[in-house]
Amino acid sequence: MAELTDVLSRRCVMMRLVDFSYEQYQKALRQSAGAVVIILPRSISSVPQDVVRQFMEIEPEMLAMETIVPVYFAVEDEELLSIYEQTRAASASQGSASAAEVLTTEATADSVMGSDTALLPLQGRLTGLGGEDLPTVVIVAHYDSFGVAPWLSHGADSNGSGISVLLELARLFSRLYTYRRTHAGYNLLFFASGGGKFNYQGTKRWLEDNLDHTDSSLLQDNVAFVLCLDTLGRGNSLHLHVSKPPKEGTLQHAFLRELEMVVASQFPEVKFSMVHKKINLAEDMLAWEHERFAIRRLPAFTISHLESHRDSLRNSIMDRRARIDTKALTRNTQIIAEALTRVIYNLTEKGAPADMQIFTDQMQIQQEQLESVMDWLSSQPRAAQLIDKDSTFLNTLEYYMGRYLKDVKQHHVKADKRDPEFVFYDQLKQVMNAYRVKPAIFDLLLAVCIAAYLGVAYVAVQHFGLLYKMIQRLSLKTKQQ
Repeated sequence: MAELTDVLSRRCVMMRLVDFSYEQYQKALRQSAGAVVIILPRSISSVPQDVVRQFMEIEPEMLAMETIVPVYFAVEDEELLSIYEQTRAASASQGSASAAEVLTTEATADSVMGSDTALLPLQGRLTGLGGEDLPTVVIVAHYDSFGVAPWLSHGADSNGSGISVLLELARLFSRLYTYRRTHAGYNLLFFASGGGKFNYQGTKRWLEDNLDHTDSSLLQDNVAFVLCLDTLGRGNSLHLHVSKPPKEGTLQHAFLRELEMVVASQFPEVKFSMVHKKINLAEDMLAWEHERFAIRRLPAFTISHLESHRDSLRNSIMDRRARIDTKALTRNTQIIAEALTRVIYNLTEKGAPADMQIFTDQMQIQQEQLESVMDWLSSQPRAAQLIDKDSTFLNTLEYYMGRYLKDVKQHHVKADKRDPEFVFYDQLKQVMNAYRVKPAIFDLLLAVCIAAYLGVAYVAVQHFGLLYKMIQRLSLKTKQQ
């Protein structure tokens, strides 16, 4: 990172991630740099973990800080590194207080509010034995990602892992629901929500449409519970986050007991706990997606390997595929699938042993499929601003859900303009141009030369005027004689 000078208004500060510090970043903003460019390596996995953790801790503050200085993120390539090295070399040779600069950068755009930005949740279902009047279990995961730079937000763990588990559960239960003798007495509703990173706006509007604006919905009468899947791709712990501890005798309490039993008997290496946090409506942002359902008096909880909703991993451009432990993801999928199956088929009451694994042999969790889905999800940015109804990602997700579920459909949800919580802007990705310019000392020398030239010209004109007057006088004397 080149040293910062006292006056930066005509300079672009370039920082590599490995050299990035919040102090230098703030200094550049205070001194009104022309722009700040943070250079990210091609592979985040090559960055030391302490550097990654430091940046993830700083990222929320960068997002919250309001600044008039444009801040850009760019992935390194040969040209960008060449520019960086030339700038650093010039800065070192000319001194930090020098007015000379080798390179200036330019990245300009006129950003406007996106008036037609839509959130696009998807839903599909499996109908239990007995018709639509059966109780419904809702399985939810939001598909969008978030970070300080939308185009670099790949959201592998948050929440690519949640969508991966949701799709694998859809595949497993679609096989169970294929045959009449293996149908459960519950409807299963799978919901891939949009706008999860924007206070779960997609879920909010979907609930409004299903509960307030229709007379026919699986959410209307008999919701057994809502299970939200969030950040399940690593670690040796699982936490069930609840707004209100489930009452004994309810299906949600039975699910909690089944989770505890499956973990204790089949996966003793996993630490499991229930985390109780009341909904705080005074806060601007809800903690977990299940709170959207709880506000509408639907029994809901979120399962995650994170103990706190404030973990910086949930909103970081550092959340990449390399951070996913596929074995942990597969194990977590198995735990959820086993517990859910034991609940909806009432296996414990029927005397099934606690250590009996249901998903084995032909019905086992497919780790290779989880890996391929994770590779697909984490290979692309999924910020809500980037996804529209014609996006390849959304169409592929809809097709994938349609392979296993019935009545798969998209919902076109727009935020209420009378009470907007978020404003999206266009121009999320820009091209940066770098120009080689003459140093400031050249301008100074050119100004001196021009001044000298004008001075000489002025003196010459003055002398020419005197000479002309002398010639005129001599001419008049000659005529008089």
